[in-house]
Amino acid sequence: MAQKECYDVVIIGGGPAGLTAGIYVKRAALDAVLIEKGVPGGQVCITKGVENYPGFIDIDGFDLSDKLYQHAKAYGLDTVQDEVLSIEPGGEFHSVRLAGGGVFKAHSVIMAAGGTARKLNIPGEIENFGKGVSYCATCDGFFFRGKVVCVIGGGDTALEDALYLAKITKHVYLIHRRDEFRGSKILQQRVFSQPSIEIILNTVPSAILADENGVRGVALKNAKTGEEREIAVDGAFIFVGFSPNTSLVPAGVAMSRTGYVLTDDKCETNIPGLFCAGDLRQNFAKQIVIAASEGCIAALAAARYVEANKAHRIDALISK
Repeated sequence: MAQKECYDVVIIGGGPAGLTAGIYVKRAALDAVLIEKGVPGGQVCITKGVENYPGFIDIDGFDLSDKLYQHAKAYGLDTVQDEVLSIEPGGEFHSVRLAGGGVFKAHSVIMAAGGTARKLNIPGEIENFGKGVSYCATCDGFFFRGKVVCVIGGGDTALEDALYLAKITKHVYLIHRRDEFRGSKILQQRVFSQPSIEIILNTVPSAILADENGVRGVALKNAKTGEEREIAVDGAFIFVGFSPNTSLVPAGVAMSRTGYVLTDDKCETNIPGLFCAGDLRQNFAKQIVIAASEGCIAALAAARYVEANKAHRIDALISK
């Protein structure tokens, strides 16, 4: 793809927020490019089943991601596979610097970089990643067919993946540090009714245990009594949330205390022409439909911003 001197919009991130933004900026007839370092779809791409996206009772995450991607490409959205190193805000335009050495200039930028899986930071976790420790059940569950595994976490993802693993493994320990789950009630009901899922509450993992063959167990500590014990497992699936990818957020952008980007109701940051949508943005909940809607809002607002700026520059030239 030939790089233009200056784009109307640069979109960073190819998840639901970024792809939806791509659809809407192209519908607004803007010159735009989307930059994604991995596979289009983001976290959704590794989700086995999506049951809460309007219009689809149940759809594979990869299939939904591909539909969003193909929709954006149908409008002629240019895409680049590269990693964004930094965003440099400017007056007339902003600069987006890439790991591959390129620099894209744009009148507006939509940050939709999402987040990454959060780690427990306990002994044996990082050392055994890929050797029994996983952050994606649909990616790695196949390798544990007929075996015993544990799922650590209490949100929707943890419950969904515990249910998924229960279908293919011998037994699933579901470990959560609190006395109740944070996940949706319907998922909780499904977990409670699944006989191959054993629930362990008020408990935190203190170490991942392994031998030369990989993970062999998890050391646990009761959060209330302090009692310690070990359980034998062949794999540990960790779902304790994710951290927003803030490394590319430029200095001066207002952030929440928890590390998310703050915006107004147009998804615009305190820096004019710099927008944020999806899981990187401070919002009420992290859902695919919310990310997509914010991508739409950011795109519409960016289009208005670009049009206003172009009109202002034309007026300035005429006045001279």
